[in-house]
Formats: sequence, C-alpha cells, structure tokens
Amino acid sequence: MMVGMRVRGGLLAALVMVAVPVAATLAAGLLSVPAAAQTVSSIAVEGNRRVEVDTIRSYFKPGPGGRLSQAEIDDGLKALIETGLFQDVRINQAGGRIVVVVVENPVIGRIAFEGNKKVKDEQLSAEIQSKPRGTLSRPMVQSDAQRIAEIYRRSGRYDVRVNPEIIEQPNNRVDLVFTITEGAKTGVKSIEFIGNVAYSSYRLRDVIKTRESNLLSFLGGNDVYDPDRVEADRDLIRRFYLKHGFADVQVVAALTEYDPERKGFLVTFKIEEGQQYRVATVDFQSSIGTLDANSLRGFSRVGIGSLYNAEALEKSVEEMQIEASRRGYAFAIVRPRGDRNFENHTVSIVFAIDEGPRTYIERINVRGNTRTRDYVIRREFDLSEGDAYNRALVDRAERRLKNLDFFKSVKIVTEPGSSSDRVILIVDLEEKSTGDFSVSGGYSTTDGALAEVSISERNFLGRGLYAKASVTYGQYARGYSLSFVEPYLLDYRVALGLDLYQRQQLANSFISYGTKTLGFSPRLGFSLREDLALQLRYSIYQQQIQLPNTLANCNNNLNNGLLAFNPTPAFAQLNGVPAGGTINGVTDASGTGLWCFSDGEASLPVRKELQSGKTLTSALGYSLNYNTLDNNKNPTEGLLVDFKQDFAGVGGDVSYIKSAIDAKYYTPLVSDIVGLIHAQGGILNQLGNNELRMLDHFQMGPNLVRGFAPNGIGPRDINPFGTRDALGGTKYWGLSAELQMPFWFLPKEVGLKGSIYADAGGLFDYKGPTSWAQTGEVNVPGCIAPTTNPTSPGTCLGLQYDDSKVVRTSAGVGLIWASPFGPLRFDYAVPITKGRFDRVQQFRFGGGTSF
Repeated sequence: MMVGMRVRGGLLAALVMVAVPVAATLAAGLLSVPAAAQTVSSIAVEGNRRVEVDTIRSYFKPGPGGRLSQAEIDDGLKALIETGLFQDVRINQAGGRIVVVVVENPVIGRIAFEGNKKVKDEQLSAEIQSKPRGTLSRPMVQSDAQRIAEIYRRSGRYDVRVNPEIIEQPNNRVDLVFTITEGAKTGVKSIEFIGNVAYSSYRLRDVIKTRESNLLSFLGGNDVYDPDRVEADRDLIRRFYLKHGFADVQVVAALTEYDPERKGFLVTFKIEEGQQYRVATVDFQSSIGTLDANSLRGFSRVGIGSLYNAEALEKSVEEMQIEASRRGYAFAIVRPRGDRNFENHTVSIVFAIDEGPRTYIERINVRGNTRTRDYVIRREFDLSEGDAYNRALVDRAERRLKNLDFFKSVKIVTEPGSSSDRVILIVDLEEKSTGDFSVSGGYSTTDGALAEVSISERNFLGRGLYAKASVTYGQYARGYSLSFVEPYLLDYRVALGLDLYQRQQLANSFISYGTKTLGFSPRLGFSLREDLALQLRYSIYQQQIQLPNTLANCNNNLNNGLLAFNPTPAFAQLNGVPAGGTINGVTDASGTGLWCFSDGEASLPVRKELQSGKTLTSALGYSLNYNTLDNNKNPTEGLLVDFKQDFAGVGGDVSYIKSAIDAKYYTPLVSDIVGLIHAQGGILNQLGNNELRMLDHFQMGPNLVRGFAPNGIGPRDINPFGTRDALGGTKYWGLSAELQMPFWFLPKEVGLKGSIYADAGGLFDYKGPTSWAQTGEVNVPGCIAPTTNPTSPGTCLGLQYDDSKVVRTSAGVGLIWASPFGPLRFDYAVPITKGRFDRVQQFRFGGGTSF
C-alpha cells in the first residue's frame, strides 16, 4: 500500500507542513524579544483572515503582573501551532512590539473519492476525520489516507494505494480528493503446518477457517487474507489438539509472509504437539460440608481410560457448577485440576468444589443491538439482575448468543459494581444481516431438474423469530411451503413451529402415478441436553393420486367396451377361457387382443387410491435426536441417531403406527480416512379396521441400498400388461459400511473426496389392498384361482405381486464434492444380490446450489 500527496496550483511555497521545528521559528525572531517586554493586549497579529485577533492572543498566558515572559511566549507559540488552524506561525519584533504572523490553513470546500468501486463514498466519509467546511490539516489528511487504506485491508485488498490531492480554490478554499487504486484482493496462496506428527496437514486444514485460493475462490471469501482470522485459527488448532488428548500442545506462532511473485500471503502454523494423554483417575472433592462431591459424578463427561479431552472437561465443569447452583449452592465453584504423569502419559483429574466469593449481579447492560430487541438477548441468560454471579451460566449465555447466528461478535465482560460484592455484566454485540434471498437450482436422477426461490429471515422484526417462504418448480416435483418458528413459546425454552405446504410429485420413469399433498403441521421442540432434542408434532394433510385415464380404464365392468381381459392363447389356456377377440358378444375395441391393457394399466392399489379420491391423514408424532457429531456438514467422528414415531387415526381416513430409526457413526481411521457405519430400520402397523393404504407403506431404493432405482426395491405388482408399480412394504432394514477418503494429490480447498462402500438391506411384507371390493368388477390377469371365469362379475379379485424377502446387497464407489455450488454426490454401485423384479440404477447423482 502506498500513500502520497500532491498539491495542484502554484503556491507550493506557502503550503509548508505543520511539523516545522519550533526551534527554527524561534531562531528567526524570538531571540531578540525581551523576556518580559509586553502585555497580551499589546501583541499585534498579522495574516489572520478568519481567526479573530483576541482568539490568537488568548493562547498567550501571562504570569503575575500581567506581562509575558520568554517561556510564556514560547508556550503560546506552541499552542497556536498545535491548534491545526495555521500552516505557519512566526513571532517577530517590530518597533519594540511582539508581532504574531500567521498563515491560516485553507477551508475544505468539498471532499471527493475517485476510483473506489468496492467501498461506497458514504462508508469512506464516515471513517475520515477531515470534513467539508472544516479546516484543512495536512497531518489529518495523511491519517485519513491511512484510514481508507485500512478499510481496504480489512476486506483483503492489501495492494491498495491512496493518494490525497489538494485542489486550490479562490478565497483560501480547497477541494480534497482521495484518489484510490483498489487493487485485487490479496489471497492466501499457501497454508503450511510445521511440527504436526499426529495429524496430517490435510486434516488440520479442515480445522481452520482460512482457505487457500483456487479457481472457485470467487464464490467464497475465506481465501482472502485476514490477520484476525489467522489468529483465531491458532486457537482452533490448539483446541482441536486439546480435545484429542494433547494436553501440552502449543501453537507457537502463525507466521505470515507476503510473496510479491505469487501476489499473496504464505501462512505457516508452527505447532509443538507434545504427548497424547489418557485419563488415569477421576476424583471429586468438596470443601462445602453439606455438598457431597460424589453426588455430582453423574455430570462428568470424563471417563477413566479415555483420551484427555479439554472440551469434555469444560462441559463437565459447567454442568456440575450449574447443578450445584440448582441445589442451592449459588456460589459454588468447580475447579478442575490435572496432574500429569509424564512417563505413563496419563492425567489424574480432580474436580475441586469450593465456596466462591459472594458476588451478585447488579445490572446486565446490552450494547450494540440496534435491531434485536433487548429481551431476545436477555432470555438467553439463566440468571438475571440481583442473582448470584455464576461464571458457568454466563459462559453458557455467551455460547447461546453466538449460536443464534444474529451477531458477528459476542463478548460478555464484567465491570465493578457499586460495591465490592456487585458486578455489572456488559454484553457487547455486533449485529449482522440475518435475511436470505436465494434462487436455487439442482438436478438429480430421481427428481430431474429442480429450481427453488426462497426468502427467509432468522431474526424477524428483531424478535428472534424465524420465517421462510419458498416456491419449488421442477421437472417432476413442484410445490410451495411457509414456515414460522417462535423459539421461546410463552417465554419458556420451547420452540413452536408452524409449517404449511403443498407438494406435487409427477409421474416419471420410476412411478406411473403422481401425488398431490396439501398439509399443515404444528410442532414443539425441546432441547433436553446439548446433544439430545425432542420434537412433538401434529400433522394433518390431504393426499390424492393423479393418474392418466389411459392407465385407469380397466374398470372390469361388463358394460365397458374395454374389458380388462386378455384372450390370447397363453392366457386363455392358463385361465380356462376361450381365445379370440370377442367374449360374450363384446369385441376388443383396441384391435390388439390386449383389450384395455393395450395402453397400459396402473396397479390395482394405485387405481383403488384413485377411486378413493382425496384422503385425509391426521397423525400425532414425536422424534428423538441424539447428536455428538464434531461437524454437522462434514463429520469425521461422532454419533447421530434419529428415532421417530407417528400415530395416525386422530380423526382422518387412515389409522396406523409408523416407527423408524436411523443411526450414523463416524470414526477417524488412518491417513485422514473416515469410517462410517449407517444402520436404519422401520415398521408400519395397522391400527383398527382401516386397511393400510399403499401410499402409507415404506418405499425404498438407493436411500436403502445404492445401485437400485428409486422405488426399485421390495414388493411389486408383476402384472405383465400393467405398469408394474412398486407397492412398498411395512418393514425394512438397512446396513451400510463406508470409507471416505481425501484425494491427497488435490488441494484441500477443492473439497473433493472419494468413498467406497457396501450396502445391504431389505423391504418386505406388503399389507395394502389386494382386491376390489365392488361387485360387478373383476381383476384380470392375476386371478387367485386359474379356473375362475374372468367374465363372471366379482369372481376374480386377486392381485398378483412379488413380496420376496431377498436381502439386497451392493458395492460401489462415490465422489463427494463440497462445492461452492452446494453439496454434490456421484455414486456408481453394482447390485450383488437382488429380487427378481427389482429395478436397477447403477449411477446416481444429486446436488444443488444457491446463487
């Protein structure tokens, strides 16, 4: 960055910098001034145009007797120079008098910025100290140029140049113009780690926020050099090691160097790992006589034999201190102590519980919230003014405020109160934008092309409410949704959610029918622990089948010209009926011998759903979610379990109980390879006398075993003249083992990794409609008894379908891309075992983006 200044005009000799040595000025005339020759009123002033004479004289302060000493004249001269009002100040002796000769600084008429495209004029004007109609100060102008350059540096433009220009105007006025050469953003060209042995540089790049520049960096911003971010990365690395047993770790330095050839920064983190420690013993001690330390043992997350984990230690201290406060020990303090055994590489941990100082909260002052209401911030505290000061509760409140994602920064500090036992909590916040407008696009082999427009607000009206509206339009899927969440229902830590949605699934190559669903679902969310959440919900929705007439014209009524009858020789022999194109005087109108099956026909359960019209489902349900993942977007270790049940039959047209569980376990293996075990299962049971609908059954495909088409697994209608729709099942299970590994030869910032996997699972036990209940209709082919006469109304009622309990297995490879366009995944899997009528789809792709 370069800062310079030039003056337009011909008065360069008059524009002398203020930093003229005072000694030189004194040498020019003060040596001849008598030490106590004059009074203030006798001082003459020359050269002033705007500043009054008396104002200039006021800077000279006489001593006793009203006369000025030499030292007092010197002080007055210095004070005049320091005002910044004058370019030059001289004191001369003329006829035995003191004459103060001044050259006034010009007045700024206009301030302009040229060349700035990335930063608006308004932002720059607010940052500089020079103002229109103010006095020009050259040191201040230089300082303003530095401020402008710093604004650009904070946005990653370290090659910025700011050149202030002073343009003379009549009447001692000037225009001030800052000419800015913004330059390109200065990126991070290299991130290196020194001293890391236990974890590779590839793995540590996942821990930090700073990223290396690459071809797609323009879609993000973390590759721009930011010294504050780099410093925060040091702490992230340290905490990562402390979480994994390295109690002595030190991130000695984060070295940054600008490389002019590569036009970017080289960042190097120097690490001293130390040894990895395990927990040898865990003890509890209490100096509070009435508090049994061992009674808090259940709140410890530290286990004997486990790796030392500083994060688990901090959470244990927090939970024990909060529990002690609940039991009435408001001033109890839990202090962990770790004694290292350097030979065995173990740590003996002692939780010491002592009585802390009796300090109370006098006030909680919130600063920086210009939009967010005060109560939205204060409700995140489990303490209030007048309560006992509890550091653990304060830390929890700070973490909650950060998790709201309403603020760029959150910091809670204490200040002394009105007495020694009082403190004031200061909550300093910096707000950020919480609204999102996105246009999303994607494509998958299941849903085809898809586009979505959505608008959302995480802090609606500054009240902490969440609202979202979205419209989806795709090749096979369309709809809209409205969502609203009140995170504190009636001021309790209970979230109320309301969802209104309409979805339309169109027929495609995987299903012959479409569905249209309109629903409403209120829900309540409870955070039982940081890793355990409960949701209660009620769902009411109306659903109907959409089917072309050509796939539903076999109504088997004898008065219909297109009977569901196939009088081919093979069929006639199988069913004991005459072959030919005429039955009971009715001729096959299609002329093909296939009768109404000539244009295809949907499965019996599908046509029965169509005949039922709109069906109303009313259900109560709940979900339990357990989550210990280290990163929800890109997990490398932890467990995620989701269990849910829904009870339909609270009114409506259907009744059932549906249960499902889904569990994923991630664990790091070797060389940045992550192992994943995925288990899932579900069961659907009928309640009461209402028959289960086909649409209520589980439908499975690549979501259970990759390598199969959507709805490609499980019970299926095998009518050779129909659409052979998947019927679904009431029971399913699945098990997958997967290894995810990086491509070490590619930069980490590309976001690509590969996977190899093996899947196994099954879907079976169809319990939906298998026959028509109406007299006067028959179902052909697929009669229960092959000798039944299909032309006799009501006697051929069977559904021919396959419901084998074959275990489906597959193996394959995948490509996972955490792209700037959104997460993308490509899978190629080959089925090893499959059912006779299963449908295979070896390649699968899905993903989307917001732009």
